[in-house]
Amino acid sequence: MKFDVPSIATLNDILPDEPLLMMGAGPVPIPHAVANANRIVINHLGDTMGAVVSQIKAMAGYIFQTSSPWVVGVAGPGSAAMEMAVANLVWQDTRVLSICNGFFSDRLAELASRVGANVTPMLIEKEKGIVEADLRDYIVRHKPEVITVVQGETSTTTYNDIELVGRIAKEYDCYLIVDAVCTLSTMPLKMDEWHIDAVITGGQKGLSSIPGVSLITFSEKAWQRINTREKPIVQWTLDATLATNFWHKESYHYTAPVSGLMALHEAMRLVCDETLNKRFARHLACSKALQQGIEGLGLSLYVNEQHRLNSVVGINLPDNLTAAQVCQHISHKYRVEIAGSFGPNIVRIGQMGEQCREHNLFRALHAFGSTFKDLGCKIDVPQGMAQLEAAIQNSKLA
Repeated sequence: MKFDVPSIATLNDILPDEPLLMMGAGPVPIPHAVANANRIVINHLGDTMGAVVSQIKAMAGYIFQTSSPWVVGVAGPGSAAMEMAVANLVWQDTRVLSICNGFFSDRLAELASRVGANVTPMLIEKEKGIVEADLRDYIVRHKPEVITVVQGETSTTTYNDIELVGRIAKEYDCYLIVDAVCTLSTMPLKMDEWHIDAVITGGQKGLSSIPGVSLITFSEKAWQRINTREKPIVQWTLDATLATNFWHKESYHYTAPVSGLMALHEAMRLVCDETLNKRFARHLACSKALQQGIEGLGLSLYVNEQHRLNSVVGINLPDNLTAAQVCQHISHKYRVEIAGSFGPNIVRIGQMGEQCREHNLFRALHAFGSTFKDLGCKIDVPQGMAQLEAAIQNSKLA
């Protein structure tokens, strides 16, 4: 049998002439230092890589707000980190309570179910947060050993109060697994103070690095559980004890994603250079300004302020428009990428890392308002832009 050589276009033929401004729910734009680091290839077991890994772990202590040394990475997306955390801390018949109010919290529940856990979902309306009395009731009735929760449920743009969950988890002696892919470095997360046993993050959202390299930090309590389990986990690549060969012994587990780790190092270095408090303030000010600008256009936000995630903002759509229509139009005409959702008729605009820059806010909001006008909606673009400007100026005076 003869196979013809396929005709393959070059990247120059595939990519748009003008780069798109990435303002969706991730990936996000990356700083030049991160992009430059991602071009570097070195020996994944050499002295230079050892120094890079050592600094990543040191920076993780600050960014995760933990004294735990048990930082490990995984060559994979945030979902691989989710699976690594769950598979190491959960096994057959483990009682797991999964707090579910969106696509990614549901995924944590499914991962626990797949390793044989006895999973109880605590279902919350997708635009609402956790009620303390309800959480206590679930724990008393189902007696979970492990609780899973997402701090920032990007699918529904809902924020979950991890400080509350951590306090209650400690009270009932539950292990707590937290997905912080979009929230780590964009809003407060205090691993030790909030009694969290595993924090998961990917590179491509809050940290403004590339997709495909993720981090987990385990507490000392969680590490003891991992090291005293009766059987090793089925997934060899995701075995946290084997991962320590590379992450703590400068030895071999599998070939590390060298370029991705270089990029992650630079992204974390930029977080540390900015400092967490300044970074939190920047993200909060930019997101609040964008929200006021959206309301100035004449549109409404999906989640009420009490439970609203600032890292990804959800906007209700008129009944005559779909997310696909809006996302396609703003991308093709204005070269700005935003996101639809998983269920509700909303669109989402990201406010993570490099998305939170004033010039990005003005370009994104103008494109957003103009898109609605183009699609026949009555929108006040000047008013929206004016409210965005006023909010930014007021944040500088505060």
